[in-house]
Amino acid sequence: MDTAFSLILLLLFLWGLCSRKVARVELTAPAVFVLVGFLMHQGFGGVDLVPSRETIKALVEVTLTWVLFTDAARLSVRSLRPDIGLYGRLLVIGLPLCVGLGTLVALGLVPGASGWAALYLGAALAPTDAALGASMMDNPVVPARVRRTINVESGLNDGIATPFVVLALAGLVAAEAGAGHEGPGGALLELLIGVAYGAAVGLVAGRLLRSALRGSWAVEDFAGPAVLALALLCYTSAIALGGNGFVAAFIGGLAFGTAYGEGAPEWQLRFTEQSASVLSLLVWLMFGAVMLPEAFQHLTWQAVCYAVLSLTVIRMVPVALALLGSGLDRGTVLFVGWFGPRGLASIIFGLLAVEELAPAAARVVVPVVVCTVLLSVVAHGLSSGPLARRYGSRVAPDGAAGKRPSAGELPVRGLPGRSPRTGA
Repeated sequence: MDTAFSLILLLLFLWGLCSRKVARVELTAPAVFVLVGFLMHQGFGGVDLVPSRETIKALVEVTLTWVLFTDAARLSVRSLRPDIGLYGRLLVIGLPLCVGLGTLVALGLVPGASGWAALYLGAALAPTDAALGASMMDNPVVPARVRRTINVESGLNDGIATPFVVLALAGLVAAEAGAGHEGPGGALLELLIGVAYGAAVGLVAGRLLRSALRGSWAVEDFAGPAVLALALLCYTSAIALGGNGFVAAFIGGLAFGTAYGEGAPEWQLRFTEQSASVLSLLVWLMFGAVMLPEAFQHLTWQAVCYAVLSLTVIRMVPVALALLGSGLDRGTVLFVGWFGPRGLASIIFGLLAVEELAPAAARVVVPVVVCTVLLSVVAHGLSSGPLARRYGSRVAPDGAAGKRPSAGELPVRGLPGRSPRTGA
């Protein structure tokens, strides 16, 4: 394991050295770390990566906590106000429709999928990851408004989907455990506690930190680590009180940003975001080392078919319905619908299923998640650049392309090695 750990550290360092050059040939960090994880699981080069369940659980929980908190805390109401109706359509209408359609398709297509398993698949594969379309998000030829729409949706839909995943997993665990288990009712109570507690902690902590900085009580250099600790505090203390830690982290981030009025300052969140980005690479590594080998053994044609439908019909139809009457042309609606890559959040939800469910139940849903994410990494990675150029050249005459965003917009949840983004 020491050899494996050293190799992981070396890989992180090497990626930091050459990530910009590698990105020019559309070779993304997820693709690299998934491949390395898979090879390490196979014992390539005499290195065998077999992490313990405790290691995987800790990695997943910390990564998702930091991601949910920072995505929510960055939200700037002022910068989002001009298109708040557009974001609302995608998150309030499009996302639930995507979860519902995904659930119905899973019930009819995935062998052995119960109602709870189908809901899990619909919810776990609804969140999007804009970072997998990084070349599109970096391309100024695509109108800033379109990139911003895809970005904001990606930054918030994982937090909204999390309660559905939690309820579905609770239902599956209860079905396995039989009578006496709290089940979805207990999970719902945990969610409510998490919402109330996260809101209180985030609001109070945000006001305290803002006052401490203004009153010269706090050193600015330590504000970043303080926010990192606060995000984890929302998670751990919510669990201690009987609440859901993930929901508490997401709501805590929203409340923390609200305490500043226009979202938490970028410099306060940078340390936490960078830490989450490094851990996200390790999550991709675990995807290749833990989920891929297991999923390949139980892969079915139904899983492949569902993966294709998830990236197309299940995603694009709800987006099209949600954007009816929005004023966007058909090409833009199709563009936004296609660029809904499945990535980090879906992997984390898949790893949670591996850890919480019995092997028989996990084998029903995990191969579907793995196949969908893997197909998304390839399909969106290959199509990101060409489609962005084609779409951008078509809409360029309207003058929207090339505009840079105003300060305070939600940045792309990037991966280490890409230049800092400002949300365009």
